[in-house]
Order: sequence, then structure tokens, then C-alpha cells
Amino acid sequence: MQLKKLVSALATSCLLPVVGTTHAQTQAAGTAANYPGKPVHIVVPFAAGGAVDALARMVAPGLGESLGQPIVVDNRPGAGGNLAADSVAKSAPDGYTLLLTTNGHAISPALYRKLPFDAVKDFSPVTQLLATTLILVASPGFSAANTRELIALAKTKPGALNYGSTGIGNPLHLTMELLKTSAGIDIVPVPYKGDAPLSAALMSGEIDVAVVPLATSVQNIRAGRIKALAVTGARRISSLPAVPTIAESGIPGFDSTSWQGLFAPAGTSREIVERLQREIAKALNAPDVRERLTGLGGDIVASTPGEFETKFKADLAMFARIIREAKIPLQD
Repeated sequence: MQLKKLVSALATSCLLPVVGTTHAQTQAAGTAANYPGKPVHIVVPFAAGGAVDALARMVAPGLGESLGQPIVVDNRPGAGGNLAADSVAKSAPDGYTLLLTTNGHAISPALYRKLPFDAVKDFSPVTQLLATTLILVASPGFSAANTRELIALAKTKPGALNYGSTGIGNPLHLTMELLKTSAGIDIVPVPYKGDAPLSAALMSGEIDVAVVPLATSVQNIRAGRIKALAVTGARRISSLPAVPTIAESGIPGFDSTSWQGLFAPAGTSREIVERLQREIAKALNAPDVRERLTGLGGDIVASTPGEFETKFKADLAMFARIIREAKIPLQD
């Protein structure tokens, strides 16, 4: 309920129109000395009301106040996030069009047969805003109570168990596939069109297990509507301290989380990129924003551009390996 109210409030209070500009205006405003001289657009590759959209709208007021210009949140869902990424890749490198996305951006190069952009060469990493906890959950009547029991059950019944998936190659899907390959088990994916129908299927026992974001599942876990088996990251979380990590539960070294990060088009001046990182760090660490994000299971990172670039490139290699080992077919 807390998440639902927060997302609803953000979505209704901050829907802003896209402000068009001419090429001449873009060129005139694209220098670090007079930046920003007009509204800054943050392109989100998901529909309004989702977690990434909510994050954009949460930081927009503070960022806009620091920069002295409105922040326009521009939702462009479609093509697994690639539609939004392509639009930003082809935007002027002037700091006025930015991409706020997930680590799905590090997955796309290995997942898709062909992309209309280069995920590395066409973007300048600005900052990783958050690290988002994922959690392995099960239907309330599922016989396994933890990861060890899940692995043992799956090995006695190869291909008999199933897991819910909201899309091929997204971080949730790949985390589950990493678990399967790491444990040497076979669990069959069942596709759903979003978090809501997947959660309903879990609660009803239609599916056995799934990897889901903590933010959208914590209330159902606390209410006993779904069962938490393990945290997918490297450490336990304060909101569910009794839930062990997968690494503690039979797969040493297992660590898979999601992130939300900001990119600018390649060629954006270093001064603008660094200023954006500093101002976003301030917006994230405002007491009210920090409290909301912590309550939803997000760890504020606010990394430097260099730190984020290192993280991004490491994830590119990791996800390429997972996709290869899981034998996930290339998508068109």
C-alpha cells in the first residue's frame, strides 16, 4: 500500500509536458558555461507509474531547484527500453536530454540481434542512482522454505517446477537463470505481462517461485501472501533481516541486484556530466527522498561518472556470460 500510494502521488503530481526546441536553440544552450538555459528532459523507458518513473519524479524537484530549470520526465516505453535509449543516443550532446534506465541497458547488447545504437559508444555514464534489492520468493504453499530446499527439490524433479517471468532478458529473468546455472537445476519459465499478474499468480499458487523487486513485494511478504526464500544480493537487508542471501544458502559468491542509472548522449561535456552527478547526489540525499527510497528497498549510490562507467562495463560482461550460459536465444 505504501508503494502504491507513493507511485500514485508521484505520477499524478509531476506529469509534465515535453517542451520542444529547435536545433538552433539546442546548439546555443549546449555549452557548459551557460548550462542549463532551458528545461532538462529525463527520458524514462517505462510507462508512468512504474518504479523507474517514480524515481525520476522523486528526484526531479530537487534537481530542478539546484539547476534552476524545470525537469521534464518523458515516458517512452517500448522495445524493452531500446526505444527510449535510441532517442537519447540520437539527441544533441548538450545535457538537455538524459536517459534514466535500469541495468537492462547493460543486457541489451548481448540479448538483441541488432540494436539501432551502441550501448557503450553512444552514451556517457553520469551516475548510478540506486542499487535495488531483488528477492527470491515462492507461493505461500510451496514446500521449499529456503534456497537449499528449492535446489534439492528441483534436482529431484527436473523440469517439474516453474518460475514467473515478466520478460526475456530483463534483470529478474537473468537473475533466475543465473541461479539455475549456478545450482545446476532446471526450472521452467512462465511468462507474465507485468508485476501485478505475476504477483497474483504467486499468491494463488499458479506458479512456484519468482525473482521480484523488493519494493513491489515487501508488503505481500510481510502479510504472508508470498514467501521469501532469499535475497539475491551479497548482504541481508534491514527491512527483512531474517531472510538469508542466496550466497548464504548454498551458492557462495552469488550476487545479483538491479540498478537505476543516468546516461547522457556521448560527447556531452565533462563539466555538464560532472555537474549533473553532483546535483543528482544532492537530490537523492535530501532527507525526504532518502527516507522514501530506503523504505522501498533502494540503496542510494550516487556514484561518480567514472565509477558508474566501471560498473556498467563489468555488468555488460557479466550479463553476456549469463545469456550465453543460459542459452537464451537472440531477440529481434
